[in-house]
Amino acid sequence: MTAQDQDTAAQLQTLAQDLRTLVDEVQNVIVGQDAVIQGVITCLLSNGHGLLEGVPGLGKTLLIRTVAEAVSMSFNRIQFTPDLMPADILGTSILVDGEHGSGGRSLQYQPGPIFANIVLADEINRATPKTQSALLEAMAEKQVTAGGQTRPLPKPFFVLATQNPLEQEGTYPLPEAQLDRFLFKINVDFPDEEELIAILDRTTGSKATAVKPVLDGERLVQMQALVRAMPVTASLTRYVVRVLRATHPNDKNATDGVKQYVRFGGSPRGAQSVLLAARVRAAIEGRTSPSVPDVKAVVPQALRHRVLLNFEGEAEGVSTDAVLEEVLAKVKPD
Repeated sequence: MTAQDQDTAAQLQTLAQDLRTLVDEVQNVIVGQDAVIQGVITCLLSNGHGLLEGVPGLGKTLLIRTVAEAVSMSFNRIQFTPDLMPADILGTSILVDGEHGSGGRSLQYQPGPIFANIVLADEINRATPKTQSALLEAMAEKQVTAGGQTRPLPKPFFVLATQNPLEQEGTYPLPEAQLDRFLFKINVDFPDEEELIAILDRTTGSKATAVKPVLDGERLVQMQALVRAMPVTASLTRYVVRVLRATHPNDKNATDGVKQYVRFGGSPRGAQSVLLAARVRAAIEGRTSPSVPDVKAVVPQALRHRVLLNFEGEAEGVSTDAVLEEVLAKVKPD
């Protein structure tokens, strides 16, 4: 092993230790939800956005707020409602009087809550499509155009959004272009019996658990750079591409389920998400390079919101995760 390899291995070991500390701090408040916590942390390390879906009351908002407090960065929460307007998110120009009674008036831009390192878009699918689309430029370009000017957002910048299942009343499906901006779609499941008991013990007693900052923005940016520097073999990249292409009904590797139930397959951004997330998963475990099991582990979260079912699939209640599982079973690595 060369000196450079030893240094990289040492840095990855330190990264894994820092992440374990972060997870432990979050779990002081959040009971269970290990996969959800790891999914959110994967988004942070990949410099990507995360979408958490689950019925109300499962602690999605609390989890994101807890992670934000543990990484010690600026944080804003936006509660999405049907009457929320784009200017309520991005900011607007207002007319202000001149200083010292000079009588002059001028337009002054007042930044919206989007200007923070971590933005919690709570119940994002309760706002109208017009307001949802206000986040598109911010999520894709890390900048905002308002008042005739383009303004950069703080670095790092993440949107961590929650949404209710589409079957619930008063929800608007996110447009496909915006769904594609999310690195992960993370399903938040109902806790089991033991987790529910622990939740009740923690939340109905007199003792409140405070969250201590264990990382900061500068360290997070360093970790992101280290993850992106991890080498990936050509064969693993080819495998990711084959998996992505197999989600398209007209591809030669498409499964019967894809051909029957899928309208549109995953985008190239989906392959980027899979490869980045596989790197993060390897880094969390202290390994220097991702492997096929890492790819298989992250494919559902990276592609479930990018693979769109056709009418037959929706009518029959087909699960996108089941379609992806079939794809992973068919597509073999070199």
